[in-house]
Amino acid sequence: MNNHNLNSHFTAKERDSLSFPAKLVFNKKLLQGDILDYGCGFGSDVQLLKEKGYLIEGYDPHYFPHFPAKQFDTIICFYVLNVLLPEEQANVIMNISALLKPTGKAYFAVRRDLQYEGYRMHKIHKVLTYQCTIKLPFQSLFKNDSCEIYEYQHYTTLNTENQDISPFLALNEERHLIVETATAFAFYDKFPVSKGHALVVPKRVVTNYFELSVKEQTACWLIVNKVKQILQERFNPDGFNIGININEAAGQTVPHAHIHIIPRYVGDVEKPRGGVRGVIPSKKEY
Repeated sequence: MNNHNLNSHFTAKERDSLSFPAKLVFNKKLLQGDILDYGCGFGSDVQLLKEKGYLIEGYDPHYFPHFPAKQFDTIICFYVLNVLLPEEQANVIMNISALLKPTGKAYFAVRRDLQYEGYRMHKIHKVLTYQCTIKLPFQSLFKNDSCEIYEYQHYTTLNTENQDISPFLALNEERHLIVETATAFAFYDKFPVSKGHALVVPKRVVTNYFELSVKEQTACWLIVNKVKQILQERFNPDGFNIGININEAAGQTVPHAHIHIIPRYVGDVEKPRGGVRGVIPSKKEY
């Protein structure tokens, strides 16, 4: 967590009935299969839904800190993003995208009744807590003056065979999403150079990486860091090459900017010295 937002857990509430978003997704029969309540606070919704027979568990970095070890059919995340700083919000969305099955759905509830953004003194706990307004680029299921609920599915699942979204998604073939944010997404390379070879791609279709906005570039590198962490845990490589091909002269073959994350393993080549200098073989060794 960011050192300037240590009190976000004080916004959690205890209740003896389902929260409004939980009632809504319950009544719409949207809670399917294995369910995760991400950022569950004290776990009231988890316990009440368990009593109704649902297979649900909760995760909260403060109250239930054991991070889930599997993927879920349904994930709910209610009133979490509003109390987090932007980089924390991005991390939550990435975590949820990674924890969701390819065919699963997640539901985000955000507040719509905030009077102002920033830090404020909590009325009960008398500590500074942060709040902000959130707008997500996902399908809106419900909205009133107090709350909005979004439905999220993997970007690669939603847009299979959609050439307009990305040339990477043009064909009817599975693209195994690793993580995504509101601005970019990552998946495994179709023709991997090594085990775990991944691509990070902005959602806006731009051929040249340098034509992306600073915000888009930043989103891509946030995902690079997250994907590196996931690949390290999943494949335990000994090193990484990170690279971008820009224009045909530099080897770019797909006209949608992307960053390669290539795990490296001891012994995968005879002489690894020089790394990315190998794009011009005669200049690799020095």
